[in-house]
Amino acid sequence: MAKKRTTELHCDFCGRSEKEVKLLLPGLNACICNDCADRAVEITHQYLNELKKNTVPDIELETLPKPAEIKAFLDEYVIGQEAAKKYLSVAVYNHYKRLAQGEDDVDIEKSNIIIVGPTGTGKTLLAKTIARMLKVPFAIVDATVLTEAGYVGEDIESLLTRLLAACDYNVEEAQRGIVFIDEIDKIARKGDNPSITRDVSGEGVQQGLLKLLEGSVVNVPPQGGRKHPEQKMIAVDTKNILFICGGAFEGIERQIALRLNTHVVGYGSSNQMTRLEREKILRYVAPQDLRSYGLIPEIIGRLPVLTNLEPLDRDALRRILTEPKNAIVKQYIKLLEMDGVKLKIGDDVLDFVVDKAIEFKLGARGLRGIFETIMMDVMYDLPSTKRKEYTLTLDYAKKQLEKSGFELMHSSD
Repeated sequence: MAKKRTTELHCDFCGRSEKEVKLLLPGLNACICNDCADRAVEITHQYLNELKKNTVPDIELETLPKPAEIKAFLDEYVIGQEAAKKYLSVAVYNHYKRLAQGEDDVDIEKSNIIIVGPTGTGKTLLAKTIARMLKVPFAIVDATVLTEAGYVGEDIESLLTRLLAACDYNVEEAQRGIVFIDEIDKIARKGDNPSITRDVSGEGVQQGLLKLLEGSVVNVPPQGGRKHPEQKMIAVDTKNILFICGGAFEGIERQIALRLNTHVVGYGSSNQMTRLEREKILRYVAPQDLRSYGLIPEIIGRLPVLTNLEPLDRDALRRILTEPKNAIVKQYIKLLEMDGVKLKIGDDVLDFVVDKAIEFKLGARGLRGIFETIMMDVMYDLPSTKRKEYTLTLDYAKKQLEKSGFELMHSSD
């Protein structure tokens, strides 16, 4: 006959008896109830997640993609721009080799990058694609919202807030991320004599950016915006953050042409610049042109890698429609495929879309707008039908653009 237990078991964590809980788990010398077990699991998960959050794996040179591999990855998403992709691939590879270097006699300096190119040529796309490949925190910030301290706008340090947010405020991880500063040309100095008055969106902002670009410990407001005395700041060391700056630098061709003309000698030299295509002159951009445009020498010195993006010609725009992994045509084919419809698009339709983008000077961004305008009614009607195949014709594309008033909306461009 089994011996009857005379003492009632209690949870050794909360003290409740077995009658007060749903389940009591006995151990060798102690017991735990189901509530305390659940709480223990929750605390363990929180601790391990916090530990993982604050632990950043070391960069190993063996696993780092080589420049040729980085460029091959960029080729899948960005059409053309061969020179810029090579510059970026080498600069990014050298930057992360610098992080993997550790202690050494040779101090490798950071290679921040500045990209000059017309709007819509892929400056932001290049930076985003590289960050995606390397799986590092990445943030895009707009230089036009930055102002000097004391003025309406955002402090210089607040641009790092987005980088912190991208990695869930893991400071160690953020300190080796990539920041893309767009519209850098909009903070160019407005005049040659800045001492007369404060240039709120010009030289003052450039001076503020210096400490970020060269590498220093910066106090970042966690929520962005303006700083407040009672606000708790996050200290971020920017010495290992790669900064990529981009800008259209509208009108810098005049500075380049002026500089090239002053260096041309010999008979017939006065006609040399007229033979250069206006669209191709950006490939000759040099640091002194950026200085003439209004960037201060200190900023230019901290952006040692200078490259340019070529304006997109007709062939490049045509390839952008169909070749990249995220090509607009591939996206629409996939979207309709999910509804069981096979979409066919004639080459004449694609040529028509490209011609309209060139006519209205919309660039690569315009391709999507034109194509979406043409496809709107198709995307609205087809999912409700039982059709298994649809062919987009040139006549239909023309009628849709005319019906939408697209040409009237963009005729002033």
